[in-house]
Amino acid sequence: METNRRDLLKGLAAAATLTAIPTAAIAREKRKAPADAVGLLYDSTKCIGCKACVVRCKEVNNLPADVTGYGEGLYDSPTSLNEYTKNIIQLYKDDHEQAYVKRQCMHCLDPACVSACMLGALQKREHGIVTWAANRCIGCRYCALACAFNVPKFQWSKRAPKLIKCELCSHRLAEGKQPGCAEVCPREAVIYGKYTDLLDEAHRRLQSEPDKYVQKVYGENDLGGTQMLYLSHIPFENLGFRFSGGEAVPALQQTVQHGVYKGFIAPVVLYAVLGAVMFRNRRSDKKDVEK
Repeated sequence: METNRRDLLKGLAAAATLTAIPTAAIAREKRKAPADAVGLLYDSTKCIGCKACVVRCKEVNNLPADVTGYGEGLYDSPTSLNEYTKNIIQLYKDDHEQAYVKRQCMHCLDPACVSACMLGALQKREHGIVTWAANRCIGCRYCALACAFNVPKFQWSKRAPKLIKCELCSHRLAEGKQPGCAEVCPREAVIYGKYTDLLDEAHRRLQSEPDKYVQKVYGENDLGGTQMLYLSHIPFENLGFRFSGGEAVPALQQTVQHGVYKGFIAPVVLYAVLGAVMFRNRRSDKKDVEK
């Protein structure tokens, strides 16, 4: 028995060595915004935290009130994205400054949620908007785990939970209207438009008032780029944006997977080694029986 165990460990070590042999990983092509891409530009310096956008978002998307924060039935008081809330305004404050920040789906150019979804329930569709198809979803929650921005939320209070996240009011866009949040903002802290136009406007503001802003458009390149763009007067790290790499999440995942599993070499080698060990063990057992 000890010999068999030793042979098995040797086989696994050999398989690990073979799978570690460098292979030419297939680089994932960097995704670009579709030609018809639209999005939102949020300027934190203009936001007064009135949360009119939060209220309007619930109205146009038929979302119930979130009454968990300040006593049941008293207030609609969401503190984060959840099964009742697709859009939220949060406050950052320290001893010297404060700023508001808007949270919703970022509509990534290369979405991790889409890459993680096995059945294509999440897809980038018209205008580059990441939308969810209920008839394809099996509720695995892989999208929620994959999202770097912690956006997808499921209705845990329902027996058949739906995924809740901003879809940029795609039903309103089809009617020639704006997303609800952009429609009601009294300060135009959030504006809707063509993605390329919003990017140009963001850079125009940075150039025209360089002392007013951190010289960065968050979402232009971060995690492969997003169709939700941000401007701020304080560091984005203070607003909770911890993911500032230029490579999209699916790009790293796919590069690693292709490097290891290119042509299914790794699993084939592993199964071959295990099969050889099993065959050898059976022959040894047969000889022992014959003796």
